[in-house]
Amino acid sequence: MVLGSTALLLLLLMIVAIVFLTGKWKINAFLVLLGVAIVYGILIGMPLKDIIAGLKAGFGGTLSSIGIVIFAGTIMGIILEKTGAALVMTRTILGWVGRDRSPLAMNIAGVVVSIPVFCDSGYVILTPLNRALAKESAKSMAIMAVALATGLYATHTMVPPTPGPIAAAGALSADLGIVIIYGLIASIPAALAGYIWAVKVAGKYDIPAEGGESYSDLLQKYGKLPGPVASFLPLVVPIFLILLKSVADLPSKPFGATFGGFLSNIGDPVVALLIGVVCALCLVPGKDLGVAVDSWVGNGVRDAAIIIAITGAGGAFGRILQGSPMVSYISETLSSAHIGIFLPFVISAALKSAQGSSTVAIITTANILAPLLPQLGFNPALCVIAIGAGSMVVSHANDSYFWVVSQFSNLPVNVAYKVYTTATAAEGVVAMGAVFLLSLVF
Repeated sequence: MVLGSTALLLLLLMIVAIVFLTGKWKINAFLVLLGVAIVYGILIGMPLKDIIAGLKAGFGGTLSSIGIVIFAGTIMGIILEKTGAALVMTRTILGWVGRDRSPLAMNIAGVVVSIPVFCDSGYVILTPLNRALAKESAKSMAIMAVALATGLYATHTMVPPTPGPIAAAGALSADLGIVIIYGLIASIPAALAGYIWAVKVAGKYDIPAEGGESYSDLLQKYGKLPGPVASFLPLVVPIFLILLKSVADLPSKPFGATFGGFLSNIGDPVVALLIGVVCALCLVPGKDLGVAVDSWVGNGVRDAAIIIAITGAGGAFGRILQGSPMVSYISETLSSAHIGIFLPFVISAALKSAQGSSTVAIITTANILAPLLPQLGFNPALCVIAIGAGSMVVSHANDSYFWVVSQFSNLPVNVAYKVYTTATAAEGVVAMGAVFLLSLVF
């Protein structure tokens, strides 16, 4: 094997290769991560049989813990979209906040909807309502776009069951309930930073809301919608069960051995998310149930497949890294560099800005840090949130979400850079500030 310093230099070259191959050449991240894992293993002198064994163990081990969870979360998101439950949740929040504060309402709605739904999909789902409210309240689409986009972004990157945070929690062996709590705490100031940026910065640009339907026409088009309580249940129930599991598993066993064991079982992320899917299916009218089980679930499986593949490849890369002499070298050098919890933020932000995908940045960073975590002494759950905060910095032209936000809101590209890209930088930094404050306590 090579020296630790050489292995670290080779890792840096591999990161550059990931950025170049996925960002410049647009090669699928699944192939890139597997290829880089093999090349890295060869370069550090790892025997070929160990490389093959590491790839299999890393890929399979990662998917055994989170594969079903990712499928279930994606399917749930599709059903919430198709049944109009996402719209109901947004309308409910709008009723609480008031139409006069429609940008804040859309910001909060984004935070809620993006917990089970990808931010790209969530933005597309909520854009008609966002545009209708912009018309009705005479707000610039620049304000409404940034408020919604940053709300979606906060939980997309930091709160499970979105695939990125789930994958990172699995790689770092973090308690998922604690990750949810920390992620929700950090997402509140992050989303509010996005809202304030929307009002103060994006408000300087008058972008009219063109086309689209009125608010009342939009609601009428959906026809009969599910009730608010039923709409929120598929989201609330799994999170509640996962949090109960975290409490039940405490050393003090507050719920006792028998009942605590039951809560621990149903609060397992796999079981909790499957229960969430059942709750979501209960929203489907009887006449559409066949289509939901066949077509909608099929769409969810298809959409989840690429994330599953990338996550497994990231796990394979992480297993190869675990066998590298770089692990001991970094633990000896970086542990005395006093970078602390900012290290995962910096790595994730660099990967995000360079190659565009928040999910790829989260998965790659988590697997780079996984073998180093014991030596560095980071709280695993806080490390997951720090990685998520970094994966927001910054969204620009190499990020598909940048184009979704700009094109669906009729924002000129130069304006999108000024109001949205800068907002993601502010949002990520504020989120990291919240993580740092949490690190002082936990």
